[in-house]
Amino acid sequence: MNSASSRSRTLKAVGALSLAAATALLMTGCGQSSDSASSAATSEAAKAVPQKQTTSPSATAQLTEDQQERKTVLDATKVTFDDAATTATGEVAGSKLVDLDLEGVDDDDNQSPSPTATGSPTGSPSPTGSPSPTGTGSPSASPGADGPVWVAEVAEKDGTVHTVRINAVDGKVVEARVDADQDADDKKQTADWLAQATQTPQQAAKVATEKKKGTVTSVSLDDNDGKGVIWQVDVVGSDWKKTTFDVDAKNDTIVREETDED
Repeated sequence: MNSASSRSRTLKAVGALSLAAATALLMTGCGQSSDSASSAATSEAAKAVPQKQTTSPSATAQLTEDQQERKTVLDATKVTFDDAATTATGEVAGSKLVDLDLEGVDDDDNQSPSPTATGSPTGSPSPTGSPSPTGTGSPSASPGADGPVWVAEVAEKDGTVHTVRINAVDGKVVEARVDADQDADDKKQTADWLAQATQTPQQAAKVATEKKKGTVTSVSLDDNDGKGVIWQVDVVGSDWKKTTFDVDAKNDTIVREETDED
């Protein structure tokens, strides 16, 4: 084999390799151009057709435990404050209402003492009507087997107090009894407070609900720091928050107002 033939074959081999490399480079360039074109097309399409937004439903406002307790009891209550008051005073001839409370609603928030030594739980509000009131209510706040109960204290003219329990679903009297642990001073104080209260608990409740729409869950006669007497009225609104009003028992003026945010 001569040197000329050897050089010829070498040149052919180098040429073939160069051709292959050029072809590969050309194909790569075409692929990149194609990818760039596709990306550009996709980008333009995205501008023309907005991407669908996936939105999660807004979170439902959570009720507090106290609000849920109010809701639980009030949803089951059918007898209004007015009707319960009428039933209670009708149970004891010649009596007047001293305290009326829907049992199971804010029972731990005893803000005003009862005029009697027994000191029944006072004021706890609840939303008006049958509400739609947080969390899971505690067993003590849930209506019993026979439903929720209104607990009333009514007093005779001499201050003798009777406790009357009324089924808050059907309005029937569950129990009526004289409070056995009253002494002469207790009776005198109750009689004095009632003599000073020229406005009825119903009038005080009307003043309170005109200020805040809602359901009356408690009304209690109390001393106003030595400046006469007040009706303390609890009202629960549609937000299941309780507002307590101190209403002057002589002129129906609101002397204090406080909302429980829980």
